[in-house]
Amino acid sequence: MVTLDQITAAAELLAPVIRETPVIASRVLSERTDRQVWLKCENLQRTGSFKPRGAYNRIANLDGEQRARGVVAASAGNHAQGVAWAATELGIESTVFMPENAALPKVVATKAYGGRVHLVGATLADALDAAAEFATETGAVLIHPFDHLDIVAGQASVGLEILRQIPDVATILVPTGGGGLVAGIAAAMHHLAPRVRVIGVQAAGAAAWPISLGRGEPVRVQSMSTMADGIAVPLPGQVPFTHVRELVDSVVTVSEEALSGALLLCLERAKLLVEPAGAAAVAALMTGTTAVDGPVCAVLSGGNIDPLVLTHVMNHGLRAAGRYLVVKAVIPDRPGGLSGLLSVVSASGASVLDVVHRRTAPTLGLDEVEVMLTVETRGTAHREAVLAALAEAGVRAGVDEH
Repeated sequence: MVTLDQITAAAELLAPVIRETPVIASRVLSERTDRQVWLKCENLQRTGSFKPRGAYNRIANLDGEQRARGVVAASAGNHAQGVAWAATELGIESTVFMPENAALPKVVATKAYGGRVHLVGATLADALDAAAEFATETGAVLIHPFDHLDIVAGQASVGLEILRQIPDVATILVPTGGGGLVAGIAAAMHHLAPRVRVIGVQAAGAAAWPISLGRGEPVRVQSMSTMADGIAVPLPGQVPFTHVRELVDSVVTVSEEALSGALLLCLERAKLLVEPAGAAAVAALMTGTTAVDGPVCAVLSGGNIDPLVLTHVMNHGLRAAGRYLVVKAVIPDRPGGLSGLLSVVSASGASVLDVVHRRTAPTLGLDEVEVMLTVETRGTAHREAVLAALAEAGVRAGVDEH
């Protein structure tokens, strides 16, 4: 277990190089939860996530001989950037292995921070194997993304900042993957404010923690499917597990719809760009996944998102929020058929974004055409009103959920 002296030493070491990220009050989340909610903006940290805290603390504690051999890491993005930045700050060579499908902006950023990047395999596990082999062959020190006391101590500095910024905080929600961040924050609370509840939040499609805690040991999940790649970790670390088991109140899960909705809320209402993993704590608050005491702090753990993924997630979030509707409508294949359909939509107050005709569907009659209609709506109630207007007009229409 990480000690208070280790946490304090890490915070002192990090103070000259790491930003004390702001906390921002969230009116919309406060209204939804009937609790004062603050957002801890680690998406505004150096490299765009909390990761440099642990990486810098771990690398700075290496001795001279270890530093001379350089460091190596494996990551899909945020840890890669954190290690590359920290190593460069400390004048140490860094090598980073990333999956071949890693987001291009994260690869480019890692190189810009000074890391020598190798793209290997299809998964993070493949990159970890390659990094471990590289460490064995070259003597480079493997910087694990979460399974080391120095990493946990570095991440604990987030908890110290929260206590300074929100002295009466009662609940902290933390996006949780391998467990380094939630373990560090929980350790800080344990030593300095044991009254504070700490809750981890995972994506339901990559939830190793509930299973592991239930069995009393880290358990690997065999498959994962989530947009939140930053917390898609199949096996919790042993060091974080010890802390989470003893110090964290609970670990809850959120759906993909909740994650995309939370990202959209951060963009629209807080004016903050957050990646899906970084929005997990907000997703838990939006959906009422767990009871919270106030004041509440939701940690936004990162903001590194591929613009292409952002477009996809925003569309997903708009659809989940009832702001984006796609319908397949069958109309007569004659003059005025399409204009009649569009008139119904227009009269309902919706805005048409896209129209696609199709005449080859096997279920269509000779005098029919299928129209894929993409419509912008003002929310769930308006969405239902548009569908009701189409039904009242006698239009055969179904919602396309894909």
